[in-house]
Amino acid sequence: MNSKPQKIGLITATSLVIGNMIGAGIFLVPASLAGFGSISLLAWVFTATGALVLAKIFSNMSKIFINKSGGPYIYSKAGFGDFIGFLVAWGYWISIWISNAAIVIAIIGALSHFFPVLDTNPAIAVSVGLGVIWLLTWINSKGIKSSGKIQVVTTVLKLLPLVFITIVGIFFFDINNFPSFNLTGESSWTAISSAAAITLFAFIGVESASIPAGNVENPEKTVPKATMLGTIIVTLVYLLSSVVLFGIIPVDELANSPKPFADAGQIIAGDFAGYFVAAGAAISGIGCLNGWILLSGQLPMATAQDNMFPRFFKRENSSGAPYIGLLIGSSLTSILVLMNLSDGLVNAFTFLLNITVFTALIPYLFVAAAYIIVVIEKNLHFNNAVKTFSLGTLGATYAIWAIFGSGSDSVFYGFLLLLVGIPFYVLMQWNKREK
Repeated sequence: MNSKPQKIGLITATSLVIGNMIGAGIFLVPASLAGFGSISLLAWVFTATGALVLAKIFSNMSKIFINKSGGPYIYSKAGFGDFIGFLVAWGYWISIWISNAAIVIAIIGALSHFFPVLDTNPAIAVSVGLGVIWLLTWINSKGIKSSGKIQVVTTVLKLLPLVFITIVGIFFFDINNFPSFNLTGESSWTAISSAAAITLFAFIGVESASIPAGNVENPEKTVPKATMLGTIIVTLVYLLSSVVLFGIIPVDELANSPKPFADAGQIIAGDFAGYFVAAGAAISGIGCLNGWILLSGQLPMATAQDNMFPRFFKRENSSGAPYIGLLIGSSLTSILVLMNLSDGLVNAFTFLLNITVFTALIPYLFVAAAYIIVVIEKNLHFNNAVKTFSLGTLGATYAIWAIFGSGSDSVFYGFLLLLVGIPFYVLMQWNKREK
């Protein structure tokens, strides 16, 4: 049953970008970077620059393909045709529901700060995780406005502890705690590259506002604004909070901390602030999961509308939500979360998560390259051809570097995962010819 499409505005679209990039994992990243030294701040700058370039490309593409949902799929298809468009959609869709399982596990970890039983009883932990998945799936089934409200609230709540630590932490900043420039013993370039391999995944999600473009008010203006504004806010939060944490917690303690932001909160305002930050990490994960569940229905729906995915992905309920896609995506995520009950299956899950890194990053490469092709074909040079070519080349170069940084195993097995989609593509093409 179809109804008048629900629409979201700039605040909600921006919250989708911010919320999908900032998950529970960012609350742990400063500890991972501490061992590199303050040179890791350059890694943040390096990856943020690449993310802003990609954000600009997605922003410009959304001005060309107005009111069309699908984001990476639509843009890649426009530049390289049906086959590449399908592979991008296939890999991206798989990466969503697999990565969502990892987000659920991160949420459980954050909640264990308040409920220690989640650390000791796997059955309870998995039950809570499944409850979160299906609660958010139900909210998303109520339409994009319902999901958007949750996204705005959780984005505000997740930013509060990060902004609190950043602003108040300045008054507790001690330059003696600040780590030396390069603690790795390797060359500066090697250290930056290694640190950047950690930070680059924190920017996955820059494309989020473009995927449900058909449900965005004034998409030709809102989507590009949300994409750039969300990416800029995330960049500032990542960089400034890392600087402040480096000055609050001695590097040896920071490098071994499982909850660096909570530790900083305790230094600033005692146990209450520590709990405040831990709650922020849990809420951050919930908001991130909400946003990606939204996209788990929107992306296959946009692909099915072009007869590139099975038709049932196009089905919408009375709220205009692609409920079949939501149910399938959340069911697959739930299966992976259930795998966490067995230590042996945990290794399999970790393996699956690692191979989806490639499929999450490959759309950036094709979209950046497609940007040059589309703009030239349509003679829509933004300012001039040199800038168009430069922007697309920078985006593609960054994407290649990011894929290289994901590791050879991720690339190899991720490529095999894409190959698995080829028979499905052939089947969909055959069905189209039959009709």
